Amino acid sequence: MTDIQRCEVRPGRLVEWTLHPAAVEAAADMPDDSRPPAYVQESHVRTARSVREDGLFVPTWLGAAFDIPGRADLDVLQEALRAWTLRHETLRSGFRWIDDDMRRFTLDADVVVLHRVDRGAFGDAARLTRYLQDRFDTVADALSWPNFIYTAVVRDEGTSVYMAFDHSNVDAHSLYRIPAEIHELYASALAGRRLDAPPVASYVDFCALERTEADRLDDTHEIVARWREFIAQCDGRLPNFPVELGLDPEGPLPAQKFMQEMLVPDADATAFEAYCRPYGGSLVGVLAATALIVREIAGQQVYRTVVPFHTRVRSQWSDSVGWYVGGAPIEVPVAEAPDFDSALRMVRSALRENRPLSRKPIARVLKLLGADFRPTSPDLYSIVSFVDARATTGSERWQDLKAYGLIRVSYGDQVCVWLTRLHEGLQLASRYPDTDVARKNMRLFTQRLREHIVAVAREAPLTVAPAYAPHPRGSGPM
Repeated sequence: MTDIQRCEVRPGRLVEWTLHPAAVEAAADMPDDSRPPAYVQESHVRTARSVREDGLFVPTWLGAAFDIPGRADLDVLQEALRAWTLRHETLRSGFRWIDDDMRRFTLDADVVVLHRVDRGAFGDAARLTRYLQDRFDTVADALSWPNFIYTAVVRDEGTSVYMAFDHSNVDAHSLYRIPAEIHELYASALAGRRLDAPPVASYVDFCALERTEADRLDDTHEIVARWREFIAQCDGRLPNFPVELGLDPEGPLPAQKFMQEMLVPDADATAFEAYCRPYGGSLVGVLAATALIVREIAGQQVYRTVVPFHTRVRSQWSDSVGWYVGGAPIEVPVAEAPDFDSALRMVRSALRENRPLSRKPIARVLKLLGADFRPTSPDLYSIVSFVDARATTGSERWQDLKAYGLIRVSYGDQVCVWLTRLHEGLQLASRYPDTDVARKNMRLFTQRLREHIVAVAREAPLTVAPAYAPHPRGSGPM
């Protein structure tokens, strides 16, 4: 995971594909689709609208980047991109507003045609990068449709593909699968044969099923009661990252900074995973280390966070492109943890108890709680996410193919940390408020996380730090 500034954009001739204007015109006449938006989609779009009404444009697209060796045949690549688009129904499905009600429409597959435009040669990588980001901001926007775009930078020695989507259509797992899928479709089309691949389940169908189940909840349900208690413990809000971030509560939404690095190499990541496996694996280990670190640098006696989990609970959704993510609230009484193993046990217990909550959309729960959660930031809460991507088809070639998942870094007052287990090691990516305090504390957090992982990997977990002594001004370390 990285941003577009760090994904090795190189000069070349830029070509782009969007949905053909005739297809867009046809969508305007499509009747409503009876399948409603997922709660996460509706929350995302409403948040974008709310922030836009406050006068700030906050792009939140996600994307994928990868190379195709050699000078690509653009007609064949276009055929592969169209075939991939047709496999994933969410890409031809959008939303329109009827008063304050979001209604879905879905374009018929036989109407889907891609429109290709040659944008000319770009001799400067920085200028090309700026152009791509600006173009993706405009097209892959939560409040417009269609909200995806495909591009290729063509050179004699190779072609780089860059694709961007509004977040309502994709999650990290969706992005990870793209390079291998497009490569397979392109190779098949190049060879003049049709890829005989099984159909993919529709995220639009999943949205309808999940929403039907979620709407069975009422305010007396145990899941709602547990969220109510958790939010009350967070002073009536969803949790931010529990270190000092230097935010001005009365100020505008701050710009964000991005940090990305290989945290530890494969050997240390493997040993860390082996140590944590009796407790549930690397996710448990990362959260345990985080709990100890925020106690050390911010004096947190209880680490509260919302842990993201995928909601692809049935195998039929495994290959589907969509936003299959829910969140589980956990509390770790880290003040009672004398060592790393104790923290591991606490996190394991919290995840076992609360992971089922991630299968019910938090937006539905908030609606039932009746609280005013009018969003003023694109992120409802901060996260520390862990994904093991090594089993993803083609992941062993990502380094050679310069394959990346892309994150748009713009504005926000929350902290998002993504840890991705790759064949080469454990990678960290994070976006956080661009303040001096946040920058220093996030660097400290990253440094301490690396130290914990390395120490555990070498079977010498760090001694738990002594009791926290607050800074005279009440903030964390600078």
